[in-house]
Amino acid sequence: MEKSPDAFRTISEAAEELTVPQHVLRFWETKFAQIKPMKRAGGRRYYRPADIELLKGIHTLLYSQGYTIRGLQRILKEEGAPYVVGIGRGEVMPRKGDLAREGAPPPGTAKAAPRRAGAAIIGEAPKVIHKLSAGQSDALRAALKDLTDARKLLDPSVR
Repeated sequence: MEKSPDAFRTISEAAEELTVPQHVLRFWETKFAQIKPMKRAGGRRYYRPADIELLKGIHTLLYSQGYTIRGLQRILKEEGAPYVVGIGRGEVMPRKGDLAREGAPPPGTAKAAPRRAGAAIIGEAPKVIHKLSAGQSDALRAALKDLTDARKLLDPSVR
């Protein structure tokens, strides 16, 4: 028996509908304050139909349009959740300027850098000393944390 479109979904049902693992939905909750499933006793999550619509928009922007977490956070801040919901429904096309402004390559074109045995994760950089502003340092730390989180999601052997 299929659920009504107005019925709440468990995390497993939501994950199945979006074709993502459950831990991805939990991760998105930490990155996007707009995702607020209802939680019952014991912490069990129930996603409302509006939550599912927002998740579909987030999924579309991240997986189909090639947005980064930070780029999507910016869109949610500037345009709001209804804009992202509209993208998920196919009613709104993301502006091309959003992706260009973010500086991301077109979807499917990014390549992983080759790894050399014994090389540091970041690589061997020339010894150049630069003074960074506090804002630049904070931005670099945030980017490194996002990359570390993404690596943990993509490579289960990294913890």
